[in-house]
Amino acid sequence: MPAKLRLAEASDLRAVQQIVHDAYVHYVERIGREPGPMTDDYAALIAEGRVQVLVDEALGPAGILVLIPQDGAMLLDNIAVAPGAQGKGFGRVLMDAADKAARAAGYDRIILYTHEKMVENIALYTRLGYRETHRVSEKGFNRVYMEKPL
Repeated sequence: MPAKLRLAEASDLRAVQQIVHDAYVHYVERIGREPGPMTDDYAALIAEGRVQVLVDEALGPAGILVLIPQDGAMLLDNIAVAPGAQGKGFGRVLMDAADKAARAAGYDRIILYTHEKMVENIALYTRLGYRETHRVSEKGFNRVYMEKPL
């Protein structure tokens, strides 16, 4: 797979926003509003060095990964693959990169959250070794928190 993961730059902003939009827009009807990732400030996250972009030689920007260090764990804040790039193993590349980055930063676990109505995400993360830790309502979203030991 000829793809390279690198830190996003300011010039990647539109591509990052487009990937996120396209990856999440189908959830709007299901949850009744734009999911949290669609409203994040990607210009700020890029400036902070939190966003990585996966660039495929043939497809261009194919996915993004947002990691945020927390006390005690790395937060996998967002992972998104462009719909046209799905089914090609890019999601696995991004998930593996998240684990590797968390380990390299000295963490022994990685955490994430997703909306309770994104049931396919919950099932996927469970298959990848995550377990549910708790559910909360925050920022108007019913979120399911999950963690995985590294």
